[in-house]
Order: sequence, then C-alpha cells, then structure tokens
Amino acid sequence: MPSADSARSALNYLPAIAADAAPNQHLLPLTARATERDRLAIGGCDVVELVARFGSPLLVLDEHTLRTACRQYRDGLATYPGESLVIYASKAWSNAAIAAIAASEGLGIDVASGGELYSAHQAGITPDAIYFHGNNKSAVELKEAIACGCTVVADNWLELETLAKLADPQQPTRVMLRLTPGIECHTHEYIRTGHLDSKFGFDPNQIPDVFAFVARQPALDCVGIHAHIGSQIFERQPHQDLAGVLADWLQVGLDAGLPLRELNVGGGLGICYTEADDPPSIREWTEAVAGAVAIACETRSLPLPKLICEPGRSLVGSAGVTAYTVGGRKEVPGIHTYVAVDGGMSDNARPITYQAVYRALVANRLSAPATATATVAGKHCESGDILIKDAYLPALQPGDVLVLAATGAYCYSMASNYNRLPRPAAVLVSDGCADIIVARETYDDIVRQDRLPDRLVFGTRSPPGTH
Repeated sequence: MPSADSARSALNYLPAIAADAAPNQHLLPLTARATERDRLAIGGCDVVELVARFGSPLLVLDEHTLRTACRQYRDGLATYPGESLVIYASKAWSNAAIAAIAASEGLGIDVASGGELYSAHQAGITPDAIYFHGNNKSAVELKEAIACGCTVVADNWLELETLAKLADPQQPTRVMLRLTPGIECHTHEYIRTGHLDSKFGFDPNQIPDVFAFVARQPALDCVGIHAHIGSQIFERQPHQDLAGVLADWLQVGLDAGLPLRELNVGGGLGICYTEADDPPSIREWTEAVAGAVAIACETRSLPLPKLICEPGRSLVGSAGVTAYTVGGRKEVPGIHTYVAVDGGMSDNARPITYQAVYRALVANRLSAPATATATVAGKHCESGDILIKDAYLPALQPGDVLVLAATGAYCYSMASNYNRLPRPAAVLVSDGCADIIVARETYDDIVRQDRLPDRLVFGTRSPPGTH
C-alpha cells in the first residue's frame, strides 16, 4: 500500500493531461478531474451527483477513455506493413453501447458464447467483424455461428468435426484454429492460457493432423491460426516470441494446402490497478507485436497475413470505475477496521477469485488526506467478500461515496445476484452528459425466471410491507 508520503490524497491518482496519454497506464479514466467542490468528476460529470441520480453501486464508463484506447490500438497496429484488425474481446464487458463504440472506431468483436454472439448481433455488429471463441461451443452455438456468418475459432477436434458436418460446402464457414503455443508469462495462473497445460487450443503435437483434416473439408474455409498466452501481462517479450511460433505453424499450414491468410496473436496487455503497476503503453505493445510478426514472416519468406489482436481489459478496464456508498464500520482492536459498502463480490468478483488488488478514493472529499487504514468489505454473507484489504484512505463516514478505480473490465461481466442483490446500473459519461447503458435490476428482475409449482403455493405472496 502507498505510504502517507506517497498517497497524501486521492488527487495523486488523477491522470496527467496529455494528448498521447495511454489509458492502460492510468488508474482513473483520462477525463478524471477534481471539481471546485472537491469532488471527483469523470467525463465532465460529478460522480457524487451521478450516485444521487442513478443510485449505487454504480458503474461509470468514460467514453473518451474507451475511444482513445480503441484508436491507440487501431493506429498502433496500423504500423504493420500488411492488413490489420483490432477486435474487442467482449468477455471483458459484453454490452451493446460498448460494442457500438468499438465498431464505430473500426474494431471487430470477439465473442465467447451464444449469448455474446446474440448481444453483438443486437448491437448491429456485422458478421464479418465477429470472431467466435470458446473451448466447448455447443452444436446449437455452432449452428448459430454458421447462420450468422461470423468466423469460428475452432478449439478442439469435436468442434472441427461438428462444424464439418453442419456447414454448407456451397457457403463454406470461415474458421480459425486455436493453437497452444507453449509460452509462459508472469500472470495469475487462472488467466494464463498459452502454456501447454491449458484447457484451450490444439496441442502442438496435434497440429499436423488438424491441418490435414481441415484441408479435406470443403465446408470449411480455414483462414488462419490463433493463439492467446494470457491476461494482465506487462512483458513484451512473450508476444514477440509468439510471433515466431505462429509464423512457423503458418508455414506448416500453407505447406499442407490451407489458404491461411490471417494470424491472430490474442490480447493480454495489462493495465494499472495500483500505482506500482507498470504496463507498456498500448502504442508500445502494438508496435512491438506488429514489428515482431513482420520480421517473423520476412525471415521465413512468408506472405504477410492479416494481423489481428484481441484486447479486452486494456480497452475498457481503465475507462470504468465503480461508485459505492459507505455504510457500517467495525473495529477489531489491534487487527482490522472494516468499512462496509453497498456492493461487493456480486458486482466485483475479481478480489475473491483472483486476489485482485484495487485502489479506492473518496469521491466527495477528493483532497482529504489519507490518515487511516481500513479494509473495504462488501455486504455479502461471505467472510471473503473483501474488495480491498488495508486500504490507506481518509477516515470514512457513512454516506461517503467510495470509488474503486479500473473496474471497467471483468466486473459487470462476472456480476451475479448472490444474496439476491440486483446487479448495478451503468452509465456512459461524455462532455457532461450521462446515459444509462445498463438499467439497474429490480427485485422483479431477480425472480422473473423463478417458477413456483401450484402444489407448493400456500399463504399469501404479497411483498413485504404491503399488509
């Protein structure tokens, strides 16, 4: 945790104003500012006023930061001498507004389920810009993908064989093959996907047989190969190494007669969750990847494939924050001071799942000096429902608006109704305007899918407090 000298107040977290600022290198959205009332503003909107208007917990997404990240990825990958495409990994936060913004900036959409595919379609994303991932796509999902006309990233033999049976030779289905590259990187074991002991992708020993099988399938148009080595990565070298591995397999596939013309290096660039995090900028990462792929192909005398990358967290993570209202307090002398907020593991499962670390600030007293250590606890019936351990903050009071930074990725997308809490609302902010992009759930939403057999009905079912 920061010392008293290094974190005198939350003003330290405000991003520097710079035209070329990299969103993933800042804790807060690029538009985060202190107002004259000593409050946090994002996108020109006072966060305290947003909570008063829309309730809490509340996810606040900054449009400028999201668009900036999209453009930096697009422009950085454009340094590649061949064709390139950036695809938003929508598992980070599958939402119609986010997909529409990404598409308007020239990005494609990566989906990992039938539900994400449906969401992308509802957002108006064209099929040629959709890539369908996942390690256990059902036959129903594969039929949906074929009907949609998107590209299917095949992960295993069953998917390939099912696709070959379902697809129409008169209109071959575009497929890519996901390979396990055997590259390790320093990240949490749950989000490290490129090493050989992974549930994702074809094992390298299978690849020649996979290529031979696909080459015999007239209903499949195998356009390229894909690999993803993990998430929240700060190193550039693993992705540069990946370029050589993929180029070698690209050569093998071409020699097997496959019309391979796309190479997808996945995503995984990290963001700042704490001031100690030091990821490469989006521009540095994309230029390193583009250069490595170009060199790998040149040294092997390969035609340049279309280069694709799939960022998720580094596109949307730093663009979002979550605002909570502070409630009760418990002091355990000599051990901990617990301060509870009105959300927790149901709207942010990352701390309890990945031991993720966050930074927080008091939005209604931005310049207040940090004077005390408190553990920020959620309101769920789990001892592990802790958002931040030993946070160094101003003394928190009931009613304070506490903001967690960098919650745009893997928070709403992993949200649940644990303890039957309604999932929070989300607003998109820009130039002083706030628009709801996810409505707050109600109790009716929570029970909508429940079914009570007639034989179990007894007494009344009036809501509490209506008698």
